[in-house]
Amino acid sequence: MAKASNGGPVIIKKYANRRLYNTETSSYITLEYLAQMTRDGREFKVVDAKSEEDITHNVLTQIIMEEETRGQTMLPVGFLRELISLYGDSMQAMVPQYLEASMEAFRTNQNQFRQAMQGAFAGGPFAELAKRNMDMMEAAAKAFKPKPGAAPAKPAAAPAAKKDDLAGLKEQMAELQAKLDKLGS
Repeated sequence: MAKASNGGPVIIKKYANRRLYNTETSSYITLEYLAQMTRDGREFKVVDAKSEEDITHNVLTQIIMEEETRGQTMLPVGFLRELISLYGDSMQAMVPQYLEASMEAFRTNQNQFRQAMQGAFAGGPFAELAKRNMDMMEAAAKAFKPKPGAAPAKPAAAPAAKKDDLAGLKEQMAELQAKLDKLGS
């Protein structure tokens, strides 16, 4: 995460009137601004202006709640129920470390996937394959488009050929049935 210009996290003060004050920019900010700072990797610490108590956890939870109510639901109900059930459980102390490790693994996998996809289409073997596939799709599309001014193609009438194919299939079916009958006896 990016630090403040002085090397530490940006200090955000929360006042009794629920206003948030960014000490780095000397301006009032919103929860949406803090959400964007988080997305941008900016490290910050929210403190109660009166007591100097660190309330970063509470504010981050509030941001998640607001995101969830805006239709940006990311936390499934089952997950939330499981999380709530772990409060007071003997395993509660292990959950934060587990969740942090899981998120770190997810971030690592996500970055590796992005790099692989960028590399795949940048000039590797997949790039050539994708180009060939696009060329084949374009050629197929052109083959099915009627040429300008050309009369629509008439379906070929070949009832005799169809009858011969059908007769051949019937003959093969009869042979297979005969073999099955022999095996069954």
